Amino acid sequence: MKKILYLLLFISLASCCKNKDGGKNTVKKDSVVADPNNINVSILIDLSDRIDPNTNPNPTMEYYQRDTEYIKAIEKGFVNHIKSKRIITYDDQMQVFFNPEPSDPKMNELTKELKVSFNKDTPRNYFDSVDKKYSELPLKIYNSAIKDGKYVGSDIWEFFKNKVKDYCIKDDRRNILFILTDGYMYHQNTKFEEKNENSYRTSYLTTKLIKANNLTTSNFKDTIEKNSYGFVKANENLSNLEVIVLGINPEKGNPFEEAVIKEYWENWLKEMKIKNYQIKSADLPSNLEPIILKAISGK
Repeated sequence: MKKILYLLLFISLASCCKNKDGGKNTVKKDSVVADPNNINVSILIDLSDRIDPNTNPNPTMEYYQRDTEYIKAIEKGFVNHIKSKRIITYDDQMQVFFNPEPSDPKMNELTKELKVSFNKDTPRNYFDSVDKKYSELPLKIYNSAIKDGKYVGSDIWEFFKNKVKDYCIKDDRRNILFILTDGYMYHQNTKFEEKNENSYRTSYLTTKLIKANNLTTSNFKDTIEKNSYGFVKANENLSNLEVIVLGINPEKGNPFEEAVIKEYWENWLKEMKIKNYQIKSADLPSNLEPIILKAISGK
């Protein structure tokens, strides 16, 4: 009787171990789960002539100065977030990117300095070091770009196409990308169109294109929808990326220009499955800082 019981028990265990793969036991690896308390913050800077104080002057506060204050606010939000956690849970990083890279070779060294990370072994005095770097180095970057004067544009479209996943997205973190730009998108190496009878998509957006597409009246949204105007989709699924665009600054002459720019961006981000995004105008840093801090805290 005992032998029969043992045999039945063996058969039962064997049948439980079988699966659809021919009865062999397989171990399923756990998938990586993002921890929302660990953040990966990236800053993409548009170093086109939008920052040139001669071409685009602003007597209240120059646009490159606004950018440096935005960056300080981003760093403040990043550090505040880390300080709100227990040291043992530190696993956060922040970095700055350009696309394309400026001609000044010193820029590479500056971006290396601005790539900072925190873990459980990070000493307390590292916070002061990060504050100092983000208070001083961004201004050096802008001053170098302005002094160089060779504004080649900012290839934001190509960055989203070929670099954003590798540079700005970590599977185990909450990923936040800040883009400092006036909202126009243009680079000579990535200027193309996809046009057919149902749509007209471009990799760029200029005030000239906005005028050519007759997006200068209050019914611009209807015109965009009817002709399927917009950016060419640069990526398929960026659902694990949050995007905050800062500095939208339309050219004068078209009262609907800013709204058109924001519509292009919003539709583009949605098409790439980015659910959490904000698109803000080039306001004074004191007005945008609370928005930046809230975006990082997630509260």
